[in-house]
Amino acid sequence: MKFQCNIGAKGKFIRLVSGSLGVLVGIVLSSFLFFSGAELSTLWIAPASLIGGGAFAMFEGWSGWCVARALGFWTPI
Repeated sequence: MKFQCNIGAKGKFIRLVSGSLGVLVGIVLSSFLFFSGAELSTLWIAPASLIGGGAFAMFEGWSGWCVARALGFWTPI
């Protein structure tokens, strides 16, 4: 499947930076939970969501394709 580029250079940069920060914060949060001895429960949803969402934002920045714009929503960036 080929994605058509639908964002500019500024949008790519912002998505790459925000995605990288999301992944980084998710990794830090998961390491705090791991070293504090937290059981596998709903606490792990937050770091998993940050890592997954950040990875998807990084993909959007790398490919130049935004899912919101592809669905017809206007994004200000």
